[in-house]
Amino acid sequence: MAKSDKSKTNDVVFIDGGRTPFLRAGTDFKKLTAYDLGRRAIAGLINKTKLDGEHIDRVYLGNVIQDINTSNVARESSLAAGLPDSIPATTVSMACISSNMAVTMAKDSIETGNARAAIVGGTEVMSDIPIRFRKKFRQKLLETQKYKSPTDYLKFFKNLRPSDLLPEIPSISEFSTGETMGQSCDKMAAKYDISREEQDAYALRSHLKADQAKEHLTDEIFPVSLKNGDLVIDKDNGIRGDTTPEKLASLNPAFIKPHGTVTAGNASFLTDGASAGLVMNREYALKHSYQPKAILRSYSYVAKRPGDELLIGPALAVPRVLDDMNLRLDDIDVFEFHEAFAGQMLTVLKALASDDFAKERLSRKKAVGKVPYDALNSWGGSLSIGHPFGATGVRLVTTAADRLIDSGGKYALIAACAAGGQGHAMVIERFEE
Repeated sequence: MAKSDKSKTNDVVFIDGGRTPFLRAGTDFKKLTAYDLGRRAIAGLINKTKLDGEHIDRVYLGNVIQDINTSNVARESSLAAGLPDSIPATTVSMACISSNMAVTMAKDSIETGNARAAIVGGTEVMSDIPIRFRKKFRQKLLETQKYKSPTDYLKFFKNLRPSDLLPEIPSISEFSTGETMGQSCDKMAAKYDISREEQDAYALRSHLKADQAKEHLTDEIFPVSLKNGDLVIDKDNGIRGDTTPEKLASLNPAFIKPHGTVTAGNASFLTDGASAGLVMNREYALKHSYQPKAILRSYSYVAKRPGDELLIGPALAVPRVLDDMNLRLDDIDVFEFHEAFAGQMLTVLKALASDDFAKERLSRKKAVGKVPYDALNSWGGSLSIGHPFGATGVRLVTTAADRLIDSGGKYALIAACAAGGQGHAMVIERFEE
């Protein structure tokens, strides 16, 4: 066997992927849990790929907002989807890049010989975030387990104030800084001189692209049956093909008022949804008649202090994977970048195209390069399709692989930012025999 053939046998390939529809929080998935959507996504993948569960060695699912009843939602979802109970399952949490981490954990496991095949994905239900009592009241409730007589309960309210009884609603903000992502994006957009008009124009582009690509997106969706089959959800409900510059311009700042530029229209919305993909060793996949779509190549994770430029991560991660693959942006045919905010996307694109950013932040002599708009998120992005925190990464990989096949391109570049000042990038290559 030639050296190149030997290296190919260790390739990790992406067979196929898909997802439930991505729905705005508070709509048709509001009564479901992350477990409900996770098992449906895995079941949809099994059906789509005609997967034999005995071929799977691991399951990795991303999930950010955990339900204590299904704290390892990967395990519960895999069991409910009908996979053999002998398959270990791991729930992964890395904010918005949780299922990206699921993919690369599977890749590493397969490359090291610890697995031959894995299901990867993520699940999130933003309609039902855990709301708890305040700590003092929680401690009182736990103390009641030690009560032995009715009179013990008389001391329950001792030293409790009325405010201790109020619910504690979690905030989508950085624990270390107290800032929300929207506030951080507002500050970053101002620093990089990204105007409100530019952000609205980018958001409009995302919605129009997604609306025009509905046929492609439908091919990636696993329909979800509700109400005993009386209701079948088979499309995303956040795409606004009828939006206009005027509608977007009419929205007020959502975070920093009155002068902020981030609005509900140019930010991704709270979303319910789940994704699943099939990753295998190349030789093992072909031996069992699975047809790969792409090969998973180099990946990178980065992190920086979250207090400054929280969402700049992709601009730091992208050059690492390009250098590792000895590629330039000109070599990339498909770009799939997570759109947390229009301001975040435009900042990252501006940073990648900036000589000053390259010299000051990347220790490079010149800019990484300009990402061509005609190859970027051609089927829409998170601003229009939606962003279930734990599930978006596998959606990006699935869409990138499908777009490579549709366009006949060779390489796709995936990138995403995440809370905590983190970021990710990965190159995938279209599979060819």
